[in-house]
Amino acid sequence: MATAIQKNGIKPLTNGNNGLVLHNSYNNMIPTQYENPEIKDEPIDQEVEVKLEPQPEARPEECEPEIDIVINNVVCSFSVRCHLNLREIALNGTNVEYRKENGMITMKLRRPYTTASIWSSGKITCTGATSEDAAKQAARKFARCLQKLGFNVKFNNYRVVNVLGTCSMPFNIRINSFSQQHREADYEPELHPGVTYKIQNPKATLKIFSTGSVTVTAPSVADVQAAIEYIFPLIYEFRKERSKEETEALDKKKRAKESLHSGVDPTLAVAECEEEEEMETDRENWGD
Repeated sequence: MATAIQKNGIKPLTNGNNGLVLHNSYNNMIPTQYENPEIKDEPIDQEVEVKLEPQPEARPEECEPEIDIVINNVVCSFSVRCHLNLREIALNGTNVEYRKENGMITMKLRRPYTTASIWSSGKITCTGATSEDAAKQAARKFARCLQKLGFNVKFNNYRVVNVLGTCSMPFNIRINSFSQQHREADYEPELHPGVTYKIQNPKATLKIFSTGSVTVTAPSVADVQAAIEYIFPLIYEFRKERSKEETEALDKKKRAKESLHSGVDPTLAVAECEEEEEMETDRENWGD
């Protein structure tokens, strides 16, 4: 999946030395009274004691935490500027499903893995891409498939309609206090477990959860990133440290996702994690 790495919008707090490792050179260690001494014709017999004050230990530079923004879905639309016979496409096309009750056809591609909704008017909506480039590539492939079926296709009015992105903050969020502090936030715990926060510039809608997960819906990938940069300082004030159990649960989910991308069955990975957890609880109960 396409992953956009971005740094948070908060400057790191420093401890007086701007987070840099200070290296004392030899010239800096010489006291000022002995800098550029005048040359005199005197024998150098007397010893000079130089007292150096202890320098404070410089702390190593702390790495800024990075937030991974994962683009899950890019929705685009375009027009082929001709009438499409849905029945003919259903009979002669490949990977096609004709939904007569909806008056549309769904066509699928493997690479990139996308689904197109095709109407007889020539309007087509493409979903499932994980980047804007992949969405445009899929749209042109769908248009080419229709052209091979004998339709006079012209690729026109292409635009990205919607982008869905998710990210996980490195802390939990006190969403109840956050919703009370910000009027733009809409929190109805009986209807939805997350806070709905709408931003006017950039235009985006965010779903903020207590676990630190944030879901962003925006017109483009750049707006998704800008929305995360905008919301981070606001939710950082209401952060809450995670417990050990919550951290372990997140690590298990991360391992399951990594195994999914590496080709390992994710159910087996989750089962192994559960077995390890049961063995740890047995050791605690039985004292092994």
